[in-house]
Amino acid sequence: MRALLRAAAAVALLTVWLLPAGRASAASYSVAMKGYAFSPASLSVPAGSTVTWTNYDTAPHDVKTTSGPLSIHSPMLNKGESWSFTFATAGSYGYVCTVHPDMTAGITVRAAAPAPTHSAEHVHTTVPRASSRPAHSSATHSAPAMTMPSPTPTPTASEAAVPQSAQPSPQSTPAPATTTTASTVRPLDPLLLLAGLVAGVAVLCLLLVGSRTARAREEEA
Repeated sequence: MRALLRAAAAVALLTVWLLPAGRASAASYSVAMKGYAFSPASLSVPAGSTVTWTNYDTAPHDVKTTSGPLSIHSPMLNKGESWSFTFATAGSYGYVCTVHPDMTAGITVRAAAPAPTHSAEHVHTTVPRASSRPAHSSATHSAPAMTMPSPTPTPTASEAAVPQSAQPSPQSTPAPATTTTASTVRPLDPLLLLAGLVAGVAVLCLLLVGSRTARAREEEA
């Protein structure tokens, strides 16, 4: 029983470890209210990031935007208190402490990168097949069988001096190579990662139940 539970736990943990993350979680940033100033005074974060302000001064401070796409106003923070806000809208935000107007700072929120396309694109070029027969042979077969050829004029001395091999042949043109673009890699659905995590939690619960059952049997024995 214990060996079976350990094997199931190992398989679940290996599945979770092999699953790549679908999307990276949004980052978190901290701003300190210390010495009657915001530190850092200038911050650049991607959209979806969470910024946390913490007051280290004995005097109370707050956060109120003076410019930007959104209007933000935090509650009054005493010493040791914190307040967080998640910036979902890109743009430049300027803010100030209403109690101490000299405390000013700014945050630049960058737009999120576009998601990669999941559709695979294939480009296939048809290559014309060159004929192995000489040019004069193909010309002979293309003429109707019952049509009499028209009399051709006698070539002059200058025309006779030009060899037939000097004339360009359409079959001598090298054929373009077939090009195929590789399909784009499709990122894994985040639901697979969630399923792996749920499986891991279930296996851990089974391990706990099995250990308790084993202990009970040992105590009865």
